[in-house]
Amino acid sequence: MCLKGWTMNSSEAYEQLVAHSKETAYLGSAIGLLHWDQRTQIPPEGHAHRVNVVSYLAKVRHQMVTDPRIGEWLADLDGSELTRDPLSVSAVNFREWRRSYDRATKISEKLAVEIARATAEGQSVWEKARPLNDWKTFAPYLERVVSLKREEASALGYEDEPYDALLDAYEQGETVKGLQPVFNTLTQALVGLLESIKRSSKRARASLDERRFPKADQESFAIEVAKQIGYNFQGGRLDISAHPFTTGLGPGDVRITTRYSENDFGEAFFAVIHEAGHGIYHQGLPLEHWGSPFCRPISLGINESQSRMWENLVARSMPFWKHFYAQAQTRLVSLRDIPREDFYFSINRVSPSLIRVEADEVTYNLHILLRFELEVLLCRGDLDVKDLPAAWNEKMETYLGLTPPDYAQGVMQDVHWSSGSIGYFPTYTLGNLYSAQFFARAEQDLGSLDEQMGRGDFTPLREWLRGKIHSQGSRYLPKDLVKEVTGENMNPRYLIDYLERKYGELYEI
Repeated sequence: MCLKGWTMNSSEAYEQLVAHSKETAYLGSAIGLLHWDQRTQIPPEGHAHRVNVVSYLAKVRHQMVTDPRIGEWLADLDGSELTRDPLSVSAVNFREWRRSYDRATKISEKLAVEIARATAEGQSVWEKARPLNDWKTFAPYLERVVSLKREEASALGYEDEPYDALLDAYEQGETVKGLQPVFNTLTQALVGLLESIKRSSKRARASLDERRFPKADQESFAIEVAKQIGYNFQGGRLDISAHPFTTGLGPGDVRITTRYSENDFGEAFFAVIHEAGHGIYHQGLPLEHWGSPFCRPISLGINESQSRMWENLVARSMPFWKHFYAQAQTRLVSLRDIPREDFYFSINRVSPSLIRVEADEVTYNLHILLRFELEVLLCRGDLDVKDLPAAWNEKMETYLGLTPPDYAQGVMQDVHWSSGSIGYFPTYTLGNLYSAQFFARAEQDLGSLDEQMGRGDFTPLREWLRGKIHSQGSRYLPKDLVKEVTGENMNPRYLIDYLERKYGELYEI
């Protein structure tokens, strides 16, 4: 029997698409688990075999997502009652299936497999070469990845920039032309704020750099905090990797990682909170629709807004530490002689740094701008990989006044390029922009978040985010979600005002 308003073709087509989508998602979970294992647990001699396994599964997955039957089912579904309400689950699934199918069918199986192999090899080589500062070994693998991503951009097609085709995979609808005005406005404000901070005589009275924080103590404290803000360890776990990441493998299995330095409290702790923010988002998705596009984060920028909010607007705030600092001092002996106000200044001090993931809030987006500009040039073919270290160092000097002493702290510091994630970096800055705007709206709706955080009550904020963002899955496109949640388009003033207010008070400027 057909449901009212459905034709037999459209109802059956929708059911077939849901079933096929879920089967593809199961395969994606298996591939994701293999990648997680490769970055956390695999024996050193297992990488070569893992590359072959991942390449084979990528071939199978590409065959599944380009199955001609998908095109037939989409044609049967197009224009039916199921697609008329653009915000309904069925219409959203149709929209995303159509988009994914159109993109996938433009990529040949040969190219898809080559990309999967090149990125698996590139990531494996990067993890070995970066600690050894071995650019010479890594560069040929990166050249291969960049060449293949250029081919991918050409296959997908674009109007203005090759980069747009890759960026759209991570942030639907964004382009180089669209991002540049926003980035320029933000950069101008940040450069001015940084100059004012440099002129200030206010400096942190305590430094955490020369103190020792045993890994076990860091881990136990970070886990406790992640639990309290809402990351569910019954449906997740924390492991160690060369570069922190989150992977949502399926309902009940959302994993996060970090890396530890016993001489740096912030490196692991804020990475855990950052990744827990991603994890909370994944755990709050509409899991009853898992396997369909509706149960996915709509973009990396929106996903990043959740991690950056918990990491910065929450975990770097004074109210947060009013609640947690006594626990931190109990767990971490090296903090016991540092007053809370001095600790707060230390974790928020502004100092241009070489490493993006260690950058302060004021300078962080300058790291992103640098990468964004280099990626655009690489995709155009205006910059060759062999010239990348020199270009990187030049931009580091221009934006941050620093020159990396080696490759590991410069051009080789991120895993993203080796894994083929070109077009990914702008989503970090978009995440910062979105997070400030969402946080401001949450405070309008919930009252003083400072008061709530100060007493250790993170439930109102978490549930507000779950209702407004997480549970919506892919219902709204990124720009539409921002407007739906906040009542206005993306506005860089929220992030600028937040940073100027916070660091103006901290540095008395």
